[in-house]
Amino acid sequence: MATILGIDPGSRVTGYGVIDSVGSHQRYIASGCIRTNNQETLPHKLEEIFSGVAEIIDEFCPNEVAIEKIFMARSAESALKLGHARGVAIVAAVNKDLPVFEYEARKVKQAVVGSGSAKKAQVQHMVQTLLQLPGKPQTDAADALAIAICHINTQHSLAKMTGANQFRRGRLVRVDS
Repeated sequence: MATILGIDPGSRVTGYGVIDSVGSHQRYIASGCIRTNNQETLPHKLEEIFSGVAEIIDEFCPNEVAIEKIFMARSAESALKLGHARGVAIVAAVNKDLPVFEYEARKVKQAVVGSGSAKKAQVQHMVQTLLQLPGKPQTDAADALAIAICHINTQHSLAKMTGANQFRRGRLVRVDS
């Protein structure tokens, strides 16, 4: 069994989602958002994101972390803030000795919805359906859960292609009988 933490980074709202994966079966554990709206400066927002991710890791003990890759934002300033948020989330994971995997937004949407240009509402709906949730998760939490689902699907596809049948610290391992 592997526990995956998906992270959708943002300077104001960072979504997270935790999923257990056993073979092709996925089980929802938790999701939510780290909100930095009450912080005035970027350094304080980054510290809150770092602390929040570290607390989530301590609480749920994931084996791996999957995070969205940076994309070209509308402005250079937005891209820089997003990069900072991603950076502190990655450092929080690496400080806990966890492997980190990065996925482009289009690949995540393709893996979960079937279209790289899917809208947020479509991602929410498919995450709800795939994880059999009673209601739609918050938008940023749904994105984080989608990132975790994409990671699980990618790792299983890689395992099938290589004939590996076990994961160890983020690496595929072939176990000979």
